[in-house]
Amino acid sequence: MIPRAYDGVAVVAPVTVPYVRYSQETAHWWIARALKAALDAAGLGPRDIDGLSVSSFSLAPDTPVGLTQHLGLTLNWLDTVPMGGMSGVAALRRAARAVQAGDAEIVACVAGDANHIDSFRRLLGNFSRFSQDAVYPYGYGGPNACFALLMDAYMADYGVERADFGRIAVAQRENALRNPHALMKSPLTLEQYLNARAISDPIALFDCVMPCAGAEAFLVMREDRAGGLPAARVLATMERHNAFPEDPIQLRGGWADQAAAFWDRAGVGPSDMDLLQTYDDYPVISMMQIEDLDFCEKGAAGAFVRARDLTVTGDFPHNTSGGQLSVGQAGAAGGYLGLVEALRQVTGQAGPTQVAGARRAAVSGFGMVNYDRGVCSGAAVLEGVA
Repeated sequence: MIPRAYDGVAVVAPVTVPYVRYSQETAHWWIARALKAALDAAGLGPRDIDGLSVSSFSLAPDTPVGLTQHLGLTLNWLDTVPMGGMSGVAALRRAARAVQAGDAEIVACVAGDANHIDSFRRLLGNFSRFSQDAVYPYGYGGPNACFALLMDAYMADYGVERADFGRIAVAQRENALRNPHALMKSPLTLEQYLNARAISDPIALFDCVMPCAGAEAFLVMREDRAGGLPAARVLATMERHNAFPEDPIQLRGGWADQAAAFWDRAGVGPSDMDLLQTYDDYPVISMMQIEDLDFCEKGAAGAFVRARDLTVTGDFPHNTSGGQLSVGQAGAAGGYLGLVEALRQVTGQAGPTQVAGARRAAVSGFGMVNYDRGVCSGAAVLEGVA
């Protein structure tokens, strides 16, 4: 099967509601502000949209259906994407197809989460049946412990050192210092990274994202409706769930199963990208995506990042906003962070994080750590409309 191209679809109005460490506001509050900001950016009102895609970990006990009444929306198309770090790519795919099919004319894609004092504890406690039945009873809890095993295996198999992961974290911090929305405001050195306190060996403090509250959004519509708005077209997307279940530990994701076809559909290759946005709850996951999306051979990402400058002004701009490692992880909005930044970049709206001359960007998503691995993988290529 050859997927149909995304002809005639435009992606516009990338917005971020600035993150805060803790907030007593509800997920409704964050999502509503992101939606309003996106509509304002496009010169639209609530009655102009007829589609809505929502991603949130903390919206319960309400649902996206409840949001339609709460926000005064009347829709032809409604979706919820519960895929964590893959939510942005999945929302884009579904919204683009809805617009192509004529099921909706303008779809708002929004992700947002609150972060109360005990939000993260409650999220982990109810994250999955796998965790409750097979992990927590043995005193082994949360993503840090899970990905410590993955990172340890990755280092042993491929000869990667902690300093290699540190180069990703340090470069992203440098990028974040340009970003007014980033929560991490202090420079980070490789020495500080290496000497940071252990969290779950070999994972240390600066390998981990900081939970926070915030929201991200963008709009998907027909190109003729986009008018004079700064817009991007979608060259290709991919989505893969539970790839390589036979692997005893996850050292590759669904991108490795789809990369060749993905780039063929896009009509461009990794070397044609002006920047890359990977999902970065841990640096090892970014390395995995760099390899599996064919920016380098499998196992070569350590050498790849050693040989390149990953900052906004470097030869391989990566996670130009600072990524979750330095901006913060606003729940499901973390799965939108790279996509929204990529959309800003290719439409020339990134401001202080703008990569000079950026026209094409690759974005990858990774989500839902279920028991021992992330189950959802996805990617997209965006190109600015001249």
